[in-house]
Amino acid sequence: MIKFDPIVIYEDNELIIVDKPCGMIVNKSDTNKDEFTLQDWISEKFSILNFKFSTNNEFGKRGGIVHRLDKDTSGVLIVAKTEDAFINLQSQFKNRDVQKKYLALVHGIVEPKNGTINIPIERNPFNRKRFGVFLGGREAVTEYSTILNFKFFPLCGIRLRGTIIKKNEEFTLLEVSPHTGRTHQIRVHLMHLGHPIVSDILYAGRKNIKADLK
Repeated sequence: MIKFDPIVIYEDNELIIVDKPCGMIVNKSDTNKDEFTLQDWISEKFSILNFKFSTNNEFGKRGGIVHRLDKDTSGVLIVAKTEDAFINLQSQFKNRDVQKKYLALVHGIVEPKNGTINIPIERNPFNRKRFGVFLGGREAVTEYSTILNFKFFPLCGIRLRGTIIKKNEEFTLLEVSPHTGRTHQIRVHLMHLGHPIVSDILYAGRKNIKADLK
């Protein structure tokens, strides 16, 4: 569920920078025809751009959106106003000239506190909606550092912003920097590390999800 509209952080003649809310899909596709996407929002709010978007090229098909975020991830996205800007910005992402950083609240106390995960990722052949660590997968590198640890020692389960905190529940707030851009990379890597992201329906596991979403 989308609780907030996207916010325009910056705009000039070449690009728009927006803050995408959690719960909003970035690009239109055959599988989300009935959902209102960021691409739809851009088309409505910046209708003057519509004449530039042709479905004959990537710039038009993506509505100028240079990169993406998962539906349940909030954060900054760049939207190009011209095809030249689109190509230039995508090239910067491809060449890793852009440094991406995320905040992730995960289950457990992460040790070591700082590290790099270099494990290949591939689409799960048994569940096409999921990705996982598979031999022969594509290279994926994620760097992380601990910001803060949370430890709760209640006598019984308590609620924290709608989430039931179990006895001796522990969490870590991480700053995460992916050096490659694989789908679900951060989520898969942290799950593989044994510290799935809180409320991650695909990767946190049934027990965690049951508690996280109550």
